[in-house]
Amino acid sequence: MALSPGKYADFEGLRDQAVALRRAGLSRRQIRDRLHVDNNDILNRLLEGEPPPAWTKRPNAKDDLRERARELRLQGWTYDQIQVELGCSKSSISLWVRDPPRPERRDPTEQAKLAARKRWEHELAVRDGERRLTKASAEQEIGELSNRELFMAGVALYWAEGAKDKPYDRRENVIFVNSDPDVIELYLAWLDLLGVARDRLRFNVMIHESADVTGAEQFWADLVGADRSAFNKTTLKKHNPKTVRLNVGENYRGCLTVRVSQGADLYRRIEGWWSGMVVAAKQRTT
Repeated sequence: MALSPGKYADFEGLRDQAVALRRAGLSRRQIRDRLHVDNNDILNRLLEGEPPPAWTKRPNAKDDLRERARELRLQGWTYDQIQVELGCSKSSISLWVRDPPRPERRDPTEQAKLAARKRWEHELAVRDGERRLTKASAEQEIGELSNRELFMAGVALYWAEGAKDKPYDRRENVIFVNSDPDVIELYLAWLDLLGVARDRLRFNVMIHESADVTGAEQFWADLVGADRSAFNKTTLKKHNPKTVRLNVGENYRGCLTVRVSQGADLYRRIEGWWSGMVVAAKQRTT
C-alpha cells in the first residue's frame, strides 16, 4: 500500500519513534495518540515485528487471583478490601469466595485507612511508570551527539561545575569536581574532543573517612581507565557523629577531582568560549 504524502511521508522516522515508544512499554492506543496516527493499517506497519508489552496481554486464566482472593477472604477481608488489593470486580470476587464463611465486619475506619493506603500505592506505581516512559522517550529524542553539540555541552558543564578564576584570587586552573559518574564520563569525553591527552590528567578522590575508601578509589580508577599512579592522595573528610548523612551505603563513592596539568591556556579558552555563548544567547533575545 503506498503512503499518502503529508504526516506519513517520513515513514522510517515515524517507525523509529513508534518502535522506541513500544519498547518503552506503551500500548497501541498510547502510541497512536502520541504520534497522531489515525490509520490502523499504518500503525500495524509501524509496529510490525514489535511484540506488545507484557502489561497489555490478557491473562489466560485467573487461577492465581482466585486462590489469593479465597486466602484473603478466609483471613477476614471484605469484598471492598479484596477488590482494592487485587483490582478485580466484585462480581468475580463473589463467585470465587462464595464458599468460605462471611467474616466479621471490620472497623470502617480501619477499612478506610487500608483503602486509602492501597490507592496511594497504586498512584505511586502509576506515577513511577509515567516517569520511566517520559525519561525513555526523552532519551530517544537526543540521538547521536555531534562534535559541536558535545563541545557546547562541555563548556556549559565546566562553567557550572568547574573551578573558576576570581579577580581577587588569580587561579587559572582547569579543575572539575563531581560525584556523578555519568557527568565525569561526559566531561572526559569533552576533554578528549579538545585534544587533552590523558597523561595530563591527575585525579583525586574526596570522600568521608567512614565510607569504603578503598572501594571508592578502585571504582573511580576503573571508570576513568587510569592507573592508580595517576591518582593523588585521597582527601578524607572527618565524620561528625552529630550529622545525619544521607549519602551513605554501597553507592556512595565520594567525589572525583579531575585536574588538567599546565591548564592555564585551556582555562582562558574555556572562559572565552563561555563568554561567547552568553553573548550569542543574549543576541537571540534582541
